[in-house]
Amino acid sequence: MNNKVVLWWGRSDVDYSRNRIVRQLFVELGWKIIDFQPKVSALADVEANFKSLGNVSLVWVPCFRQRDLAAAKRWAKRRQLPLIFDPLISAYDKQVFERKKFSEQSKKAKKLLKWEQCLLQAADYLLADTQQHADFYIETMKVNAERVAVLPVGAEESLFQPRNMISDVNLPVQILFFGSYIALQGPEIIAEAIKLYEGDEVEWHFVGDGPLRETVQTSLIGIKNVHFSDWLPYEQLPEKIAQADICLGIFGTTEKTRRVIANKVYQALACARPVVSCESEAYPAQLQGNPNSGIYFVPSNNPQALADMLAQLASQPEKLKQARQAAFSSYQQYFSNALLKKQLSTILQRAALLN
Repeated sequence: MNNKVVLWWGRSDVDYSRNRIVRQLFVELGWKIIDFQPKVSALADVEANFKSLGNVSLVWVPCFRQRDLAAAKRWAKRRQLPLIFDPLISAYDKQVFERKKFSEQSKKAKKLLKWEQCLLQAADYLLADTQQHADFYIETMKVNAERVAVLPVGAEESLFQPRNMISDVNLPVQILFFGSYIALQGPEIIAEAIKLYEGDEVEWHFVGDGPLRETVQTSLIGIKNVHFSDWLPYEQLPEKIAQADICLGIFGTTEKTRRVIANKVYQALACARPVVSCESEAYPAQLQGNPNSGIYFVPSNNPQALADMLAQLASQPEKLKQARQAAFSSYQQYFSNALLKKQLSTILQRAALLN
């Protein structure tokens, strides 16, 4: 690609962390970004014909924008331009297996599956955040494996960076959950773990909001040292992470839980904070079962195992302090923006050849 101009297609949230990271990587790779936010997604290619969009060399449909893909594909195909889609989630997976809105064998589920299969197969290149997600697209969505690539989510390193690396661990130990209280994250499992916890005194901090918050908050009434707060401004989140000694990842029961590495895990590791999360093959094999990675794994949907792990860590403040460096080292080795930049560069080169 000589022009190195990417057309960012769709009414996406450009401030969403995945989008911000990818856009920054494009800039660092020397690309110019042109934003096109159509008024009507289904007719966007018609609208684009009347826009002066310049000499575009690649069309990029960002995460969550399945509804923008068909029109973007029509427009790109007429101009013989490669199109990359970065869905981040599957609409079928979300509605059927995560939200359980439709049963897998229902007509609505089958219709949704067929619709999304056709969409995802139309992309010249499809991105996944983990290899397990890539396998899902290949096996369930029937996307050609040669057209699927992995680009981890990572963290915005201008915000999420090591803080208070050498300061002592707090006493009592501070344990932080931040998130949107969805089933994937398993906040109700964390609540059960708190009720089962038997160990040194700790303080529990919940930050955020979402559908399961009321359930979690109600279940923990009367338990001391549990604090709830609403979402912080995004720019203040790194400081909140830095005040914690342990950050909690995800513990849910959905299939998706085992296919993803949550944003919060990348962000905590980038801030040099140890993480406890559920076992998942989505993590590099070198991190799984490694006691010195700064990431501590427990079985999903197992509040007793989570309670026991947290009690073990809380009883070893010096180990927790040392785990900060291990957590940051794991981030640098497997998830840093420098690695993502190389991966994106390779993906762009391959996408150009596939068109």
